[in-house]
Amino acid sequence: MSSITKTMSKFRMAVIQLQVGSVKADNLSRARRLIDEAAQQGSKVVVLPECFNSPYGTNFFAAYAENIPGQSTQLLAQAAKHNNIYLVGGSIPEEDAGKLYNSCVVFGPDGHILLKHRKIHLFDIDIPGKICFQESETLCPGNTLSTFNTPFCKVGVGICYDMRFAELAQLYSRKGCQLLVYPGAFNMTTGPAHWELLQRARALDNQVYVATASPARDPSSSYVAWGHSSVVNPWGEVMVQAGSEEAVIYADIDLQYLAEVRQQIPITAQRRHDVYTVTSVL
Repeated sequence: MSSITKTMSKFRMAVIQLQVGSVKADNLSRARRLIDEAAQQGSKVVVLPECFNSPYGTNFFAAYAENIPGQSTQLLAQAAKHNNIYLVGGSIPEEDAGKLYNSCVVFGPDGHILLKHRKIHLFDIDIPGKICFQESETLCPGNTLSTFNTPFCKVGVGICYDMRFAELAQLYSRKGCQLLVYPGAFNMTTGPAHWELLQRARALDNQVYVATASPARDPSSSYVAWGHSSVVNPWGEVMVQAGSEEAVIYADIDLQYLAEVRQQIPITAQRRHDVYTVTSVL
């Protein structure tokens, strides 16, 4: 393997667990500072959390919604270009033609938009005595798979509840993704039960790296995020994990290690496409 190939097979990524408050300008300022900090530590890919510019809740989405491009995405574009990084812009409430979406915008090192992923699976759950939440009261779902290329690897994007759907991760893997990123905001009921378990399952099932970015926990907010942003390797091991407070965590992604895992347990070649299949209709 040449030295150039070795260099391209490894890269550092950063996951920002941002403390999100009610003042959008403060959220944006804090995000920009931590993006710059992550880039200064050698990160080539940086990920922000779900609803990084807004409190999370159906009663907040309309008030904080923006067009894309808009105030928040313009700041992200500038940050990506200034730091020469790939920036996964968490998510923001997006307004488009009178409809609201939970949308993640990804920027390249030139500051241009590479993709916009609208959350496909809306978070509608009812766990009696614990939590009832209905994103569909205000949001519309997206309908497209979202991937982007870097010099290192192809990356698939989902938002929070999207992670529960194994089929989406399988399709991303089949499209050649070696890293899946999920900005997400699990809560104090689903977080301790399922957050790490789902990340490890998606990583192990598809032999990919999985990164999740949560807001930091704020016990005084109407929706309390679990936190614990993480990066999981293709063996299903948690490489790094935040606690509940604001933090930036780092992981060195090794694509040669990924290739070795796939060679040792070659499930991709062993799948029985003559018996079953997962397909995308779009």
